[in-house]
Amino acid sequence: MKVPLLDLRAQYAAIREEIEPEILQVFEEQGFILGPRVKACEEAVAGYSQCKYACGVSSGTDALLISLMAEGIGPGDEVITSPYTFFATGGSIARLGAKPVFVDICPHTWNLCPAHLEAAITGRTRAIMPVHLYGQMAEMERIMEVARKHSLVVIEDGAQAIGAEFGGNRAGSFGEYGCFSFFPSKNLGGAGDGGMVVTNDEARAEKLARLRNHGSKPKYYHAMIGGNFRLDAMQAAVVNVKLKHLDAWTEGRQRNAVRYHRLFQEAGLAPDPVQLPEHPYADEPDAVGKDHRHIFNQYVITVPRRDELRAHLQQQGIGCEIYYPVPLHLQECFSDLGYKPGSLPESERAAERTLALPIYPELTDAQAERVVASIRAFYREG
Repeated sequence: MKVPLLDLRAQYAAIREEIEPEILQVFEEQGFILGPRVKACEEAVAGYSQCKYACGVSSGTDALLISLMAEGIGPGDEVITSPYTFFATGGSIARLGAKPVFVDICPHTWNLCPAHLEAAITGRTRAIMPVHLYGQMAEMERIMEVARKHSLVVIEDGAQAIGAEFGGNRAGSFGEYGCFSFFPSKNLGGAGDGGMVVTNDEARAEKLARLRNHGSKPKYYHAMIGGNFRLDAMQAAVVNVKLKHLDAWTEGRQRNAVRYHRLFQEAGLAPDPVQLPEHPYADEPDAVGKDHRHIFNQYVITVPRRDELRAHLQQQGIGCEIYYPVPLHLQECFSDLGYKPGSLPESERAAERTLALPIYPELTDAQAERVVASIRAFYREG
């Protein structure tokens, strides 16, 4: 039995009858860029994220980029962020000529550690960009406290975390900006690239809308320089359908996470050699809801001999992935920032020892059991 890392075919089969008419209607209307479908998507995602406004953009990367642009961040400025994340987080800062300043992560959540923030702030710091990695939010109350103390803008990278909650508040609703991705593999994915920025600030929402369309308002009149960051109607149509199912899919991921926890413990693999993903904000060890909602965009374990285990699982036809093998502070393109191996030890440890397992809602009992059995065979019998 093969177990893919992600099975989008199974998801599509369940909602085919809803999605296909919407896609065909986009072609009948021949309205492909922005328009009423995008506006409806913006309103729905804003409401879902407990925000007043939203701006549909061309990707999650561009959501980060346009948020930085809206604040006028550029050469000479510094933005604090996590080194253990997808490249777009640090890359969007550097693209504007600003300097990414990396601080280490919390070992149990893999999110930016608030305790390191104060020491990283300088006179050039303009913003903090926390990442809600793998579907669990960073400690936003502490991060916001530091940001307010130093008058810093907060841009939440929620690419993997739409619908996640901290203290009952949704990802994207804490900072000045919340950025989401609709890349197909995300828990709310489109049929290609797409993204969204949410905000509770009307003036910022207006500026985002102008920046995504070359800075024009009205058409052909440009008081600022923007870019082509528009969300197309096709992606909005797909997201509009999928958003209706998102909470049910999240519940499926949460059930799978609890099942994995049980299977690993019953197999005698946890907490050693398999360290399970923790949800330290929950009231109970296996809780996945409550006031702190983990949506499990990924289910990531920490293990010794990680690369050997990955090769073993792949040979068994079991999908798995390393997110992320090289933390940003050690990427060649950021070598001029002066970070060295050992500079941010928790991020480096995560990069060396973490492995993502299948967690999609359609994962069956038999598939999950096979994943755990294969890992047990590697450590106990190999």
